[in-house]
Amino acid sequence: MLDKYGTKIKVGKGKINVYAEGNGKHTIVVLSGAGMMSPVLEYRPIYRRLSDKYKIVVIEKSGYGLSESTGTDRTIENMVSESREALKGAGIEPPYILMPHSYSGFEAIYWANSFPGEVIAVLSIDMGVPESAIEMGKIITPDKMAVNIKRYKKLYAIIKKKGILAKLFKNKLVNASGLMTSDYLNEDEKKLYEELFYNNIGNDDMLLENEMLVSNGEKAEKTGKLKVPAFFYISDMKVPMQNGSWREHSIKYAKSIGAKYKLTDQGHFMYSKIPDQMAYDFDNFLSSAIID
Repeated sequence: MLDKYGTKIKVGKGKINVYAEGNGKHTIVVLSGAGMMSPVLEYRPIYRRLSDKYKIVVIEKSGYGLSESTGTDRTIENMVSESREALKGAGIEPPYILMPHSYSGFEAIYWANSFPGEVIAVLSIDMGVPESAIEMGKIITPDKMAVNIKRYKKLYAIIKKKGILAKLFKNKLVNASGLMTSDYLNEDEKKLYEELFYNNIGNDDMLLENEMLVSNGEKAEKTGKLKVPAFFYISDMKVPMQNGSWREHSIKYAKSIGAKYKLTDQGHFMYSKIPDQMAYDFDNFLSSAIID
């Protein structure tokens, strides 16, 4: 039954799930934000609106969705290397248009700058920029992060049992992006989405990825500014920072590379709130930014 949700590609000590649909000339690769339990289903509202014109590929990283653990540290080098290996194993060749959400913005920057020619454009779904990670790291120090990770691990272990706590916070957890009460997924897909949520929440790969937020942001910064055409959708998400805000750093970064950007008050999960508008803007941008 699960074949329709992707193909498992051997990477490291496990298998990475790679899902593809559409047959367009250009390939859009969707990169998941941190902690998205089922990327193939999570980003369906936005990518399905582009698959009539583009080939869409969703990579479920180590420990995400239907993917197994690759058994490696969650450094940005490993995550990008594994995504590239999974695409190669699936027979999906560059160049790619990357569509990163949140945390995976660091991966997109690192990927595009470290492997010139593989990435021809970036479509940002409120992606993180290095400056945001660095500023967050000034508030959430390594010691505080380690304490938080231990706390989250205990909390997630309780939530996995699907008891009273899980029921009380279901709308803020399983339905955080609104997919469970939307028409974007059918009943079978919602059932799988919930199953994967409880299976994957709090796994070691996801927790370690969060723990390495600042170091991965710093490594992305060291590769330089993004050098390919980009369109940024930017929310007003509130995160702890010593200086500036998520929106301010994102706008500054977009301007610094000459990218187009649009502000929205639809939150960090905007792809499930305004997918039609986003798909329209992304398509228009690509039509003008990429020479066929």
